Amino acid sequence: MKQHTIGIIMNGVTGRMGTNQHLLRSIAAIIKQGGVKLSEEETIMPDPILVGRNSDKLKKLCELSGVKRMTTDLDEALADKNNIIYFDAQVTGRRADAVKQAVKAGKHIYCEKPVATNVETAMELYNLCKKAGLKNGVVQDKLWLPGIVKLKQLIQQGFFGKILSVRGEFGYWVFEGYTIPAQRPSWNYRKEDDGGIIVDMLCHWRYVLDNVFGKVKAVSCLGATHIPKRVDEQGKEYECTADDAAYATFQLEDGVIAHFNSSWTVRVRRDDLLTLQVDGTKGSAVAGLRECYAQSYENTPRPVWNPDVPQPINFFDGWKKVGEEENYDNAFKVQWELFLKHVVKDEPFPWDLRDGAKGVQLAEKGIESWSKRCWVDIPEL
Repeated sequence: MKQHTIGIIMNGVTGRMGTNQHLLRSIAAIIKQGGVKLSEEETIMPDPILVGRNSDKLKKLCELSGVKRMTTDLDEALADKNNIIYFDAQVTGRRADAVKQAVKAGKHIYCEKPVATNVETAMELYNLCKKAGLKNGVVQDKLWLPGIVKLKQLIQQGFFGKILSVRGEFGYWVFEGYTIPAQRPSWNYRKEDDGGIIVDMLCHWRYVLDNVFGKVKAVSCLGATHIPKRVDEQGKEYECTADDAAYATFQLEDGVIAHFNSSWTVRVRRDDLLTLQVDGTKGSAVAGLRECYAQSYENTPRPVWNPDVPQPINFFDGWKKVGEEENYDNAFKVQWELFLKHVVKDEPFPWDLRDGAKGVQLAEKGIESWSKRCWVDIPEL
C-alpha cells in the first residue's frame, strides 16, 4: 500500500468554523477513515499541524481531535519541508500576509473565504500562487450541501425547463448578548474588523450562482444595520458599525433573476436556515441545506384570488421530496478530499483563488451599489 503523507499547516482553526468543519469533521474524519483512497493500493494521509496564537487553545484542540502537532510559531511550521499545504481560517484581515509568507515558503494554498479584504489583494494572492507554480484553492462548501447537489441534479435532468428566477432566504436571529449569549463573534458586527454580512455572504452567493445557475452580470444591493448595539465576548457593550442584513438582486446570464435576503436579524419560519427556490417554465424546487422538494408543471395548482374564504389549497401538497435514499458526506470534507487529490495527483480543482477573488469582487460591488443606490455591473476578472 502506497501512502502519501501530506503535512498540512492549519492556521486559525481555533474558531468555531475552523474547529468544527475543517478540523474535526474534515481532516480528523479523513484520518479516522484511513485517508483519502485513490485506489486499492494508494491513499493520501493528512498530517496536520495546528498553528495559532494561544497555546492553551491549541493543546485542547489537539486533545479533542487527536492531532499530535501544534505550534504558536508560523515560521517554524513553514520551515518544515514535510508541510506542503498551508490552510488559513484566520479572520480575513490577517489572511493575506500569512498566505504571502506561505507562498514564499513554497506551500500549496487552501483558505477560507473571503480570500482577502479587497479584490486587488485577492487577485495578488492568486497571481503569486500562479507565478510560483503552486496549487491553490478557496473553500466553497455550499456547492456540496445535499440540498444544492439535488438542485444541480434537477437542472442536469432538465426538470425546470428554462430557469426564470432564484430566490434565496438566509439567516436567523443572532442574539444581542444582553440576556442570551450571541452565537456569532462580535467582530462580525464591526466594519473596522472586516465584519458585515455583505462581505460574508455575497462571497457565498457568487460561487453558488456562478456554478449552479449562471454567471453574475450585475448587482443591486441594500444593506442595513438593524441592531445598533450588542454585547461582546467580554460582556462589554459595543457599537455595531457593520451591516447585519443585505437585500440583494442579481442579474445572471440568460436573463435569470436572483434575489437573496441575508440577515442576522430574522426569525426562521421556513424549511431551513438557508432555502433556495428555483422557478422554471416546467417546474420549481425549494432546497434547504439537506432536503429538496420539487413541484412539476403537472402538479402545479391553479389558485384563484379570493380573500373572503379560507384558502382551499394546501400549497405544501404537490411537492415531492428529491433524492431521499442517498447519503451525503460533510460538504467541507468533500472539498478537502478534492483539494488533496489536486495536490497529490493533479486532479482538476477549478475553485482556485481567482474564484475566491470573484466573491470578494461581488461583495465590493454590492457595497458600491448600496452606497450609490444603483445597479452595478460585474466585470470579468
